[in-house]
Amino acid sequence: MRERPIGFVFHDVPAGRYLAELGRRAEQLGYESLWVAETRLTRDAVSAVGALAAATNEIRLGTSIVNTWTRGPVLMALTAASLDDLAPGRFVLGLGTASDPLISNQGVERRRPLTQMREYVDAVRRLLRLESVTVEGAVVRVHDVTLDLLRSAPREPVEVPIYIGATGGKMLDLAAEIADGVILNLFLPIEYTRAARDRVGTLEAPQLVAAAVSHDGAEARTVAQRFVTMYLGGQPHIARELGLDPELVGRLAELLGSWPPRPGGLDEAMRLLGGEIVDRLAVAGTASGCRDGVDAWVEAGASLPLIVPLTENVGEIMDAFAPR
Repeated sequence: MRERPIGFVFHDVPAGRYLAELGRRAEQLGYESLWVAETRLTRDAVSAVGALAAATNEIRLGTSIVNTWTRGPVLMALTAASLDDLAPGRFVLGLGTASDPLISNQGVERRRPLTQMREYVDAVRRLLRLESVTVEGAVVRVHDVTLDLLRSAPREPVEVPIYIGATGGKMLDLAAEIADGVILNLFLPIEYTRAARDRVGTLEAPQLVAAAVSHDGAEARTVAQRFVTMYLGGQPHIARELGLDPELVGRLAELLGSWPPRPGGLDEAMRLLGGEIVDRLAVAGTASGCRDGVDAWVEAGASLPLIVPLTENVGEIMDAFAPR
C-alpha cells in the first residue's frame, strides 16, 4: 500500500476500556484521524470521542456518524463545542440521517430528510457562532436559544467542521452545497465512489472501507459476508445505491425482520448473497491482500480511506493498515 493519509474507525469493536490505548497507538503509528461510528445501537459516539480526546494530542477526531434525529440541534451544537474544548481544533462533527427501523423504533418519525438536514446544519452552525437562534423550519424548530458555554473560556465562536454522511445522490448534492466534507458510506463499491466524487467536486470525501482480516482468509470472508448481509437487509438505501434486485432486497429485509434481526434470520439471509457482492463492498482476507484492496477506493476518488474493522482483532488491523 502506498504511503498516504489514512484514518481508522471504531465501529462496534473494541470494548470501550481499550479505546484510550488504541487511540494512542494510532497516533504513534501515524494515522491521520480516528472516527467513531454510532452504528446500529452498539456505542455512543460522543462518549468514545471524549475518551479519545483525553488520550491523544494531535490526531484528528470525528464522528462517522451521529444521527440528526435522536439528538436535537441544540444538544448537538453543545456536544460539538464540548468535544472541541476537549480536543481544540481537532474535532470533526459527522452527521447523518440514519435509517428506519432504528429511528422509528425509538418513536421518532423521519420525514423530509433533505429538508431536515439543511435546517439542522444551519441551526448547529449558527449556535456554534454564538448567535441567538430561532428556526421555524418545516422539520427543525428552535426558539430563542444561545449557547452559554464555559465561564472560564473566552466567548468566541466555535470552529467545528461539519461533514455529512451521505449515500443517495440528493444528499450528496446537499453536502456539496452546505457541508465542509462528505463521509461516503460503508459497503459501497468503487463505481459508487467515482460517481459520488463527480457530484461533490473538490469537497473532502473520506470513504468508510470495511475490513475483515484474519490469517484464515475464508473465516474473514464469512465475517464480511455476515456484515454485508446485515447492512443490505437493514439499510435499504445502501442496497438501492448498489442497484440490487428489489426482490432480493425485500427478501433480505423479510428474513432479518425488524432490529435486532429475528433469531436465525441473519444466517438464512447470508445464504442469498454470493461472494461476488461481498468482494465489491469490503476487503476481506489476509492482511497483505486487504491492504492492496483499499487502493481501489482511493483511485476512485476517496480523499481519505477510513478503515472499519469487522473482525475483532482491532489492534492487528490497525497495525496492518498503518501508513508506511
